[in-house]
Parts: sequence; structure tokens; C-alpha cells
Amino acid sequence: MGLRPLPGPRGQARQHCAALHPAKLVRGLAATVERLGVTVHEGTRVERIRSGEITTDRGTVRAGTVIRALEGYTAELAGHRRDLAPIYSLMIVTEPLAEDFRQRVGLARRETFTDERRLVIYGQRTADDRLAFGGRGAPYHFGSRIRPEHDRVPAVFEALRRTVTELFGINPLIAYQWGGPLSVPRDWMPSVGLRDGIGWAGGYVGDGVAAANLAGRTLADPILGRDSDLTALPWVGHRSRRWEPEPARWLGINVGLRATALLDALDRRRPT
Repeated sequence: MGLRPLPGPRGQARQHCAALHPAKLVRGLAATVERLGVTVHEGTRVERIRSGEITTDRGTVRAGTVIRALEGYTAELAGHRRDLAPIYSLMIVTEPLAEDFRQRVGLARRETFTDERRLVIYGQRTADDRLAFGGRGAPYHFGSRIRPEHDRVPAVFEALRRTVTELFGINPLIAYQWGGPLSVPRDWMPSVGLRDGIGWAGGYVGDGVAAANLAGRTLADPILGRDSDLTALPWVGHRSRRWEPEPARWLGINVGLRATALLDALDRRRPT
């Protein structure tokens, strides 16, 4: 079936895909590993990792293999501030929409959708007929700072609402809005690997729900000393160069975000 256009010349709905609830997935995975005898320590802040050892705010944990898989929060770990840049992605969810909406815009089967703009957007119709819609555009914060208040940027939420209006010709009421940091490597290349007892996985640039599953299955093989088709994938062992020190990092990322938004705005003004 491929891609189905949304209203307007640039929208696309993805039919060969699946939508899921990430929080339910995480809780389900946690419950599964706990049934297998693993202990999950929530609310424990990791302060430093070394080969065979993790220092936390509650004590030291020792293990044969340590895996760093913190994504956007990697920058808060000592010695890793420049490894991955935390870039925020924000999201809105509408109030339930009219019953004919799904048929009118081509989302009867809950296809996910995006369009061809450079500053990525993404969305889906929820099971209770809302639109869940998100995108980039929030600024990068100096020093790779991650703060709860960065999860909510009114100007970005309003821009997302306007984009929904642009795509679908509706002006919906917004029920929920939130955000959070994802991680961006310097070369935008995610990677997994294991070296000297320390493994890593991340740099998914917002595609982590699927990529993290593959990363976990891939890392299992080197941890167990096995070669496989997964360990031959090009992202295994890849090391991205580190981001520049501040203020060059802050200036470069935010100029890039502004330039991307400007190019999208110019594209929208061109005749189709």
C-alpha cells in the first residue's frame, strides 16, 4: 500500500508501520525482566561509570559488563557532556475529534504521518480519536543542560498547533502537551558497541523506540562472546566525534535549528 498523501501537497501517511505506547512498552519490559529475576533500581542516579563499576548516589554497583544507554541524559554523566547533544522534542495531544475526521483525512486505520519539511514532525491518531502530534524546534540549551522546565515551551506548542491546522484544516483544542530530550551524535549516526567491559547504545536522533530494541539484541551477542549477523552491522563499534566545546556547541546547534526552520518557511511560500 505504501504512502498515502494527507490533505495538501506535502503530507504523507505511513500505512506499513505500527503505533505503540512507549511508556506501556517500558513498563512491560520491566515487568518481564523482573519475572526473570532481575532487580530494577528506579530513582537511582548514576554519577560515574568505569569498567566493571558504577558509582551511584546510593552506593557502588559492580558488574562484569556496564552498558551506558542514557540517550539524551548522557550529557549529565561525568566525562560524557560532549558525547551526545540533548535536543528537545515536544508534543501535543488534541481533545477527541469529530467522528468523520478519520475518514476525511485518510487516517481510518490509524496510519502514522509526517511530511517533507526539514524540521521533523510526526503524528498519529490515537485509539480514542485524538491527534498526537510532535516535532522539533525547541532550542538547544547552553552546556547541554537538561531541566524539567525545558519540557514545556509555549511558543513551540503553539507552533505545533498551527501545523495541525495547516495540515488538516482544523483548529483543535489541546488536551495535553509535554516534551523531553533526545540525543544527537555529532555525525547523526547511532551506534552500539562494547570495549574493555563498557558497552554503549544510543544516539538514535528520535528513532529510539525501534532502534533501542535492535540495539539490545545486538549488544547481547558481544556480551556473550558471539559473532552474528547483528554484530556485523555498520553501527556496531562506530564512534562519532565529540561535539565542540561551548559556546561553539550552543551557537552551532541553534543556528542550525533556526536555519532549518527558515528553509521550511521559505518552502511553504513557494508556489507548488
